Amino acid sequence: MRWAAGVAATLALCACTPTAPAADDAVPTSPPSTSEPAPTVDETTTTPGAPDPPPRLFTIAVAGDVHFEGVLQRRLDDPATALAPVTGALAAADLAIVNLETSVGTGGSPDPSKRFTFQAPPTAFRALAEAGIDVVSLANNHALDFGRRPLAGMFSAIRAAATAEPPLAVVGVGRNADAAFRAVRSTIRGTVVATIGATLASTDPTADPTGQWAATARSAGTADAVDPARLLRAVGEADDSADVVVVYLHWGIQGESCPTADQRTLAADLVEEGADVVVGSHAHQLQGDGHLGRGYVAYGLGNYAWYSPGPPETSTTGVLTLTVRPPHQPGGRAQVVDRAWTPAQIGTDGVPRRLSGAAVAAFEARTAALRGCAGVR
Repeated sequence: MRWAAGVAATLALCACTPTAPAADDAVPTSPPSTSEPAPTVDETTTTPGAPDPPPRLFTIAVAGDVHFEGVLQRRLDDPATALAPVTGALAAADLAIVNLETSVGTGGSPDPSKRFTFQAPPTAFRALAEAGIDVVSLANNHALDFGRRPLAGMFSAIRAAATAEPPLAVVGVGRNADAAFRAVRSTIRGTVVATIGATLASTDPTADPTGQWAATARSAGTADAVDPARLLRAVGEADDSADVVVVYLHWGIQGESCPTADQRTLAADLVEEGADVVVGSHAHQLQGDGHLGRGYVAYGLGNYAWYSPGPPETSTTGVLTLTVRPPHQPGGRAQVVDRAWTPAQIGTDGVPRRLSGAAVAAFEARTAALRGCAGVR
């Protein structure tokens, strides 16, 4: 890990400072976070000759699948308030990340081989940013539901979102494989956090056509990790230049509450390669979260803003907030020192609302039980 401590780092002017993207970047770097004020003079004062202070703790909030279908679609008439009921836990974190389970843009045609196809206008990016979300992954099995024709407009919208106010960064999709696997880098009070998005789509087009959506050296698409070599290499490269590495994956089996053996193996390999936090979605229900070796894994974050709440298994959701201690010496690893769920339930309007009372206790019991088959502590 790159060591982020030092006087220059602690003199950061804002909580989260983006690194300017290259001109041909298809995936822009992370926007600034304004969840905390800039440090005061007293907080950054050091004694000449004294060792550099260790980096300060910070928080990462993650949530599951979001889209704007059905009853959620009309909420984009006012993007600034589209997800207003659920902004609190996401906006309070230094860095907030979700999965946007939809094609973004206009035009194209629904993929005839798919039962469900989703498409949202570019205002979806503004709605997410206004909800306090900093980074969104588009590496999933709905990103190209309407084919490749909308991609040009989507990439234009991604660039615009990166410079909007509030800004939003996108991972997991790009004009080629290099761009799709490129990490977004966010600077939080001197600590550099790299976020990577990837999907494990099927290579069998009769079972899942989205395996044909993978970005290649010459074509746009998603960051596909069916063969995880490219993803593992991207994590290792990010680990060489960042203090904390977060991987957001689209993986697993829909409807399953336990991760597969392949998920558990890949999670362990990612942690070994340098990932500090590995999270994912696609099962459409919660799966276990906890420490795995030197990293922290949340296998399934469930649905979050979803047009069809369904039974409790798919409508129970929440925001997982991780408190992270950055490495304070060269070659060290970041550490998740605390985790807290903000439990919620998706209503008939598609929007999750915070649970209270006995429902919170039931949620905590359920998440504790899910760790058993996830192999985490």
